[in-house]
Amino acid sequence: MARPRNIKISFIKTPSPFFTFLPVSPFTSLLNKFPSLRIHRPYSSSRPRSYLFVFFLLILLSLLGLSLLRLVSVSQNPSPSFLTLLSPPPSHPPFASPSSKNHEPVVLSRSATMPLPAHPVSGNATAEEAEFWAQPDGEGYRPCLDFTIQYRKASAKISKEKQKFLVVVVLGGLNQQKIQIVDAVVIARILEAALVVPVLAVDQIWEDESEFSEIFDVDHFKRTLQADVRVLNRGGVLILSGMYSKLSKNLPLDLQKLRCKVAFHALRFVSPIQELGDKFARRLWIKGPYIALHLRLEKDVWVRSGCLTGLGPEHDDIIRKIRESQPQLLTDRLNMTNTQRRLAGLCPLNALQVARLIKALGAPRTAQVYRAGGEPFGGAQALQGLVDKFPNVITKEMLAREGELSPYINRSSAMAALDYIVSLSSDVFLPSNGGNMGSAMQGHRAYVGHRKFVKPNHRGMVGFFEDTSISEAEFSSIMKKMHRRHQGQPENRTNKRSSSDVTTYPVPECMCRHGIRSLLRS
Repeated sequence: MARPRNIKISFIKTPSPFFTFLPVSPFTSLLNKFPSLRIHRPYSSSRPRSYLFVFFLLILLSLLGLSLLRLVSVSQNPSPSFLTLLSPPPSHPPFASPSSKNHEPVVLSRSATMPLPAHPVSGNATAEEAEFWAQPDGEGYRPCLDFTIQYRKASAKISKEKQKFLVVVVLGGLNQQKIQIVDAVVIARILEAALVVPVLAVDQIWEDESEFSEIFDVDHFKRTLQADVRVLNRGGVLILSGMYSKLSKNLPLDLQKLRCKVAFHALRFVSPIQELGDKFARRLWIKGPYIALHLRLEKDVWVRSGCLTGLGPEHDDIIRKIRESQPQLLTDRLNMTNTQRRLAGLCPLNALQVARLIKALGAPRTAQVYRAGGEPFGGAQALQGLVDKFPNVITKEMLAREGELSPYINRSSAMAALDYIVSLSSDVFLPSNGGNMGSAMQGHRAYVGHRKFVKPNHRGMVGFFEDTSISEAEFSSIMKKMHRRHQGQPENRTNKRSSSDVTTYPVPECMCRHGIRSLLRS
């Protein structure tokens, strides 16, 4: 459970603060009109509320699993309320006005976080190596965030909202927080509320106390979204821990485009982090093409996945004991054994399996391999299978010069941001396990031109990894065939599961083939 950040209350003066937690039940879609609901007030209040607004808010909160803060207005006789959107007294404005020195809107065609260009295939490469480094056919898709006239008309009022404020707390690691921030902006837009700069909760695993402004460029965030929703600095408020986002993945087209606008344009890292990440990427890029691997081999991954580490009985026993002492950490399918999970493709690939896969796909032994991710459980032993086949494995610690990483020691979000920047510029990216980083990278690489992204077929590969009777040539042929259509080619989100996110599959809502249409008509 993430713990709350201690923040001084500078404007709330009441005998005791009131916080109301709302039950959350996931709804599946916002595509239809909101039905009439019969909702009973949990208690009487001396201040009348609009039933329509209350019903609307509760429906949206059912979709959103973010924690909303109870903001208590100054009053001599305060009474509890289950609303989190309040109209503060004019004499006590709770949130600071935007402090941006430049209030001009951001031009979207120049604001997306872009990678370094992919390397052309070397004339000295073998046919197999050339195939590996070749980029997928983007089929002419380009970003197209042209909002409807109805959306733009509504923006005139919504972007100037000064009476209702939405405050959210986002949980987890960096990429999970980004997903929730995207949802928070969309919810603020639907509620026609001003969004207070989100609060990053302190997670029990990552234990990073970074503020939003220490990771993301707040000024850029505000200016990029100033035509969509008003974003304000946070004043003194008491913050409680949040809940995970349950906002539907299937929204009206304008809101899907807004999701992409937030994810790929508004959420830019602060300059010191972005510039350092760019330096690391250039230090790799100048030496030639490189692969980025997001290896999820940390202890918590093995505990949560319910899988064996592949490091032997001693390491597996350590994980088993942690899992037995904290059964709540196991995230899914509690009735499955280790073997059943592995055969179902639910286990992360270990370093040796990743090495065998990229070798089978044609990666040369001399390739630069950037390893993103935390310290693996088992240390050097856990990485030996990769290093044996690809000795040129590089990390951000190896790329950094003296003192460059010093400001980010024990700041996992900043470290993850550096990994993200370097990975985005890689010629080939491959995640060892499904997760937020893999999903974010898949969508971002698609949005900037469909950069090569290898999505491992975990379930399909299991039997071949364990079959010692097939030759390396046969294994290579099987892997290439299995992954031929899973290397970053455009994939239509509407052909996927209803839970697929537009920020992972931006086609067709956020990318189109009709030339480079206007990126900013909002």
